[in-house]
Amino acid sequence: MRRNYLRDGLLEHSAPMDPFVLFEQWFNQAVATEQAPIEPNAMMLASVDASGQPHCRVLLLKGVTAEGFIFFTNYDSAKGQQLSVQPKAAMTFFWPTLERQVRIEGQVKQVEPAVSDAYYAQRPLGSRLGAWASEQSQPIAGREVLELAMQQVEQRFADSEPTRPAHWGGFCLEPQRIEFWQGRTCRLHDRLNFVREAQGGWRRERLAP
Repeated sequence: MRRNYLRDGLLEHSAPMDPFVLFEQWFNQAVATEQAPIEPNAMMLASVDASGQPHCRVLLLKGVTAEGFIFFTNYDSAKGQQLSVQPKAAMTFFWPTLERQVRIEGQVKQVEPAVSDAYYAQRPLGSRLGAWASEQSQPIAGREVLELAMQQVEQRFADSEPTRPAHWGGFCLEPQRIEFWQGRTCRLHDRLNFVREAQGGWRRERLAP
């Protein structure tokens, strides 16, 4: 299978020097352009365990701040433990209609508890209860184990609002590198790479495809 990319280009004169500004532009265009089942905030998140084995999965981006890119998970899950032991990660967004990809690499840290509390409170009730019911990444004997755990949690919080479990919350990936990829014809793609400088600014460079 092979596809020729013809939609757009990415040139220096039209790209902001701040990668966060460019990401916001591209993300908003993806929200306006991509159609279901594509989720514009879906991303691949890669982490590494204590033995050096890489792991990758799809998550949803839930916020962007001046510090970085925020997502939420169970801190006791496989990825949560990996990010605690080796607090570095990479994420990739791919928007096929726009023929664009963004790669982000950097340090990861837990967000402040108040940030996790605020997002948890906005989630649908079923998702809030599910955070209590699922011992994420742990082996279980069957689907019925999960369904029973959910029933027990529903009974526990039948007369009260569920509070955020201490084992569930957010991470922020603070980028050291952000690469913007725009598909072009003949595989001569445009790649603008932003690297964080020691003093906090960004250095922009073009990479060969």
